[in-house]
Amino acid sequence: MEYAEILLGKGGGETDKQVYRFLDHGQRDVALRFDLTVPFARFMAAHYHQLPLPFKRYHMAKVWRGENTQRGRYREFIQIDFDIVAVDSTSADFEIMTVMAESMRALGIEAFRVHFSHRQLFNELLETMDLAGEYLPVLRTIDKLKKIGAAEVEAQLEKRIGEQPARKILDFIIPEDTNRQTLEKLSSALPQDSPAVARLQSILGCIEECSLDTLLLLDPSITRGLDYYTGVVFETFLNEAADIGSVCSGGRYNDLASLYTKEKLPGVGASIGLDRLVSALEDLQVPGSQKTAPDVLILLLDEPLLGIYHNLGRSLRSSGVSAEIYPSTKKIAAQLRYAEKRGIPLAIFFGQNEMEKNIYNLRDLRLRQNYDNLTFQDLLERISALLHPPQDR
Repeated sequence: MEYAEILLGKGGGETDKQVYRFLDHGQRDVALRFDLTVPFARFMAAHYHQLPLPFKRYHMAKVWRGENTQRGRYREFIQIDFDIVAVDSTSADFEIMTVMAESMRALGIEAFRVHFSHRQLFNELLETMDLAGEYLPVLRTIDKLKKIGAAEVEAQLEKRIGEQPARKILDFIIPEDTNRQTLEKLSSALPQDSPAVARLQSILGCIEECSLDTLLLLDPSITRGLDYYTGVVFETFLNEAADIGSVCSGGRYNDLASLYTKEKLPGVGASIGLDRLVSALEDLQVPGSQKTAPDVLILLLDEPLLGIYHNLGRSLRSSGVSAEIYPSTKKIAAQLRYAEKRGIPLAIFFGQNEMEKNIYNLRDLRLRQNYDNLTFQDLLERISALLHPPQDR
């Protein structure tokens, strides 16, 4: 929660209309945060002198927006932010882009693209067209491109600035076959000393050096709807779920902290919409999005052995085997059903008789096959062989 004056006017456009705003019990005008960036800027303004600069952070928390709920859009959801503050450089911009790409890869997602552009491209283009005063309305209209389509965007632009300027802008925002070709087209339409083109030129050099051309796409239609962005902006789309929208977005916000301090604190960052991403991954059945379960369930056969079961679990985990102890002495059939519902592949039978003989019995629940009279070392080796058969190594 923040004071309303902190949040309102910082996002701009539709975002201000989506803010949950009310008077608290002390009659203070407050609102629920619509993202994590504005509160972070306030925090940096208050504590920058205590932090090492440049400062890098990540933050995961809930945010609230008065959305029209639909697939991938919620009124209460979790965002994961990562930012670099107190430096305005190509290196920081590119580092955020690579974190976005590597985050998708770490989740087992291969079919995705990070689309990026520079907000000032439109500022410079509109100045050449004597339309500098239309900067924010044009950006907000173009930001709707993937939601309402090119025809509707063109119609709205024509109504705002006329037919010929609208067509010129639509041609400007269409990516070419390669990033270099797209940048050449942008360069030809803008002044030779364009700072936006110079930053994009530098970023492309990093992309090519790191062989990320297939993942990072220069897309001039990316503008981002929030008013606080001032430079490079990014959005991430899953190739097979483009209709769900961007699952990781962000950009450079060089002036946001200046609302709270005279210090110059430029920043760049991005945010993963966790709920939207999980929804998409579940639909696509990406392996990394499946429910996780431990390797082994230790059946609770004798209540007096509870401490021994937990010690066995600790020993397995210290040996690299994830293990869970069933929490009560239900019938064995009920415990095994629980394991199967959780997707736990293996179960350990260890009762009073096994303890006296210092042996363990293991069952592969997938194949209904038992491995009995195992020493602890035998148990570890058998678990490893079942979880990682030779053909998978």
